[in-house]
Amino acid sequence: MVEMSDLSTYGEAGYGKSGQRGASCGHSGRKVVFSAFVKKEFFHIFRDKRTILILLGMPVVQIILFGFALSTEIKNVNVAVLVPVHDETTRQLIERVDAGECFSVKTWLSSPDEIDKTFQGGIADLVIAFSPHFENNLFAVEGSQIQLIADAADVNTAIAATSYISSIVQSFFAEKFPGTAARGIQPNVRMLYNPQMKSAYTFVPGVMGLIMILICAMMTSVSIVREKESGTMEVLLVSPVRPIYIILSKMVPYFVLSCVSFSLILILSVFLLDIPVEGSLTGLCVLSLLYIIVSLSLGLLISTVVNTQVAAMLSSGMALMMPVIFLSGMIFPVENMPGVLRWMSHLVPAYWYIAAVKKLMIEGLSVSYVLKEFFILLAMALLLIRVSLKKFKYRLG
Repeated sequence: MVEMSDLSTYGEAGYGKSGQRGASCGHSGRKVVFSAFVKKEFFHIFRDKRTILILLGMPVVQIILFGFALSTEIKNVNVAVLVPVHDETTRQLIERVDAGECFSVKTWLSSPDEIDKTFQGGIADLVIAFSPHFENNLFAVEGSQIQLIADAADVNTAIAATSYISSIVQSFFAEKFPGTAARGIQPNVRMLYNPQMKSAYTFVPGVMGLIMILICAMMTSVSIVREKESGTMEVLLVSPVRPIYIILSKMVPYFVLSCVSFSLILILSVFLLDIPVEGSLTGLCVLSLLYIIVSLSLGLLISTVVNTQVAAMLSSGMALMMPVIFLSGMIFPVENMPGVLRWMSHLVPAYWYIAAVKKLMIEGLSVSYVLKEFFILLAMALLLIRVSLKKFKYRLG
């Protein structure tokens, strides 16, 4: 481990009589010092249990919570049934509805006056109301009717639940009365890439982008600002290596640990959330490594404009979390946003990363289909590193 006295010795050795950096230290010496700085940062990380918990524990917890908690699937919808006159057809239809895991029939109603009380009491989220003498009037001139009444306080659930019930009803009559007017029109629907309609397929790529950028940027910015705040950065800068290598020595350990975090996230996504990697695993890994570099560069940029660890945490947490959540397509489709917000979303690295992950991981496309995203992320990484290092040298050099 490198102590402060060692760093001072390196600093003195780094200047000759002319005062020029590295006059008495050759290439091999600078390489040794760089390695010492990297080891020093690794030792500091492993001594701090909170840092290890954030780097390795938080991604695991977040991918599990987001993977299971963020869900647009229809599950456990409580249903009440209004049947003025019971018959065999209504009984079979309700059994079909109640058979799956999406709907659960909780109560039977005998009067329309009970519908409001059912919703107000929280007994049901949806009511299936049959017209009187439903089976007898099924092929009569006046016909039979089924009304779906949903609690639209949760609009998305109400729309999805009524749509699903409608498809069950159509399917039931198509099987029970084939070739008759009761069959109705049967659309031929095919869901590509996610036939089970699992919400994890939608959210996990976004969660990967959110976790990696927050963890990498936050930890890098705090690490560098900690040196500035404690006054030891000036000591590091007088070592016989260029400032860029000092900054890189702070980033290397977090790059390695971020790769471990990505591996954990990918393993949990595949084996716990059942999301297969349909495309190139190598392409996904290379793309993720590039995204990690972009995130670390963002942390470096943040460290150049703040001087306290608290400010670094708030800047990397709040300033990055909101754009990633709202402008990356993680939750809300970017295509539905106004033109200004669509343009702003293109400045968010997570937007390009999430789009590429969906193509590689979910759609199973080849690497050639994500070259645009790859080169955009590469350009972002080079630009952020250049601006950050230039600004960093100006402030501390």
